[in-house]
Amino acid sequence: MASIEMRNIVKQYGDGFPAVNDVSLDIADGEFMILVGPSGCGKSTLLRMIVGLEDISSGDMVIGGKRVNDLAPRERNLSMVFQNYALYPHLTVFENIAFPLRLSKTDDAEVRRRVTEAADVLELHEHLERKPANLSGGQRQRVAMGRAIVRHAEAFLFDEPLSNLDAKLRGQMRTEISRLQRRLGITTVYVTHDQTEAMTLGDRVCVLRKGKIQQVASPRELYEQPVNLFVAGFIGSPPMNFLPARPEGNRLTTPFGPVELDQKRAAAVAGRDLLLVGIRPEYFEDASLVDEAKRPLGTLFRARVDVTEWLGDQQYAYIPYEAPAEITSQLRDLSRELDSEELRTQAIVSIDSTSRIREGREAEFWLDTRKVHVFDPTTGENLTRDAEAGARLTQMAEEDRAEQVQEAQAGMQGRHAGAA
Repeated sequence: MASIEMRNIVKQYGDGFPAVNDVSLDIADGEFMILVGPSGCGKSTLLRMIVGLEDISSGDMVIGGKRVNDLAPRERNLSMVFQNYALYPHLTVFENIAFPLRLSKTDDAEVRRRVTEAADVLELHEHLERKPANLSGGQRQRVAMGRAIVRHAEAFLFDEPLSNLDAKLRGQMRTEISRLQRRLGITTVYVTHDQTEAMTLGDRVCVLRKGKIQQVASPRELYEQPVNLFVAGFIGSPPMNFLPARPEGNRLTTPFGPVELDQKRAAAVAGRDLLLVGIRPEYFEDASLVDEAKRPLGTLFRARVDVTEWLGDQQYAYIPYEAPAEITSQLRDLSRELDSEELRTQAIVSIDSTSRIREGREAEFWLDTRKVHVFDPTTGENLTRDAEAGARLTQMAEEDRAEQVQEAQAGMQGRHAGAA
């Protein structure tokens, strides 16, 4: 295993366009790092530069303490799993997994030992004599992962490996990849545009926008303390609601009524004019279902519900609101950049599945004002982000990761000793 350090990495094509623009990122030994962002943000280009499939225009790529800019992919000892599996159709599962060992002239006994060990980990034993055409999509992806495992590489690199699978298989494979990485404790870099994968798999997540890093943090810090509008809009499903607001003393005037701010947040927005308030859907609730002791912690408002969606275990209500033209235009531009559904002037409200709120009618809602974020609509900066709270969340995640890596390394040493 090895750490990966990127120092001021730039990838510039012939037309002068910087696909990756001054990226500096440290990935610790044994860490599971996610690179996430919309199409064209530079995440796959960055991964290909790590493995050596793309030249680096400037900057340094350091793997295991060694600068590798000028090393060919085969000299970097990295294993990559692609989106399209890249299996050899004429070879059996056994020989597909063994392929990198055959290339390196590994003796037959060691090949069989390593392939058997990988098959145990990935539950592929009964399929070893099959051809890829006789496997499901999930099984093929496991074979591709097995080929990566047997190399005993310094790091795993995944390039959107689940994109070709259906929704059910994606969920299963997410679990398998997470379990595999925890068991092996190997440094892993995983590229995806799916923020659900990003939130459920990674120790830390690097959010990219137009070739630049926006924020690197634990999934929980990204969700609870986003650094700007872009991160707030990209992380979360349904996405964060953005409402126009104007400050008046220690409160904000919004389309859903006043939002009280504590002293710290009020000071952060003082002297400003038009702002954007960011509110997660789950910060709302049907007022009739809110405990009396909890009501004073938020604010009540009445609004007409346009549409409701009942999903069994949860329910969403869509509430339209009025917004100035400049806010509407900005939300439209942000939606295009995020490759998401248009962030229209309507709030998505998460309410209990037992709620009797119905579409086309007015209803009373409760909003937890303690958790709202306030953004500068010009710069996108989160004016009320609690950096200290965010750092604590990431520190907790890093401590958990370090403990898991130690356990994985101890397990691997035990397995290798047993094999010897």
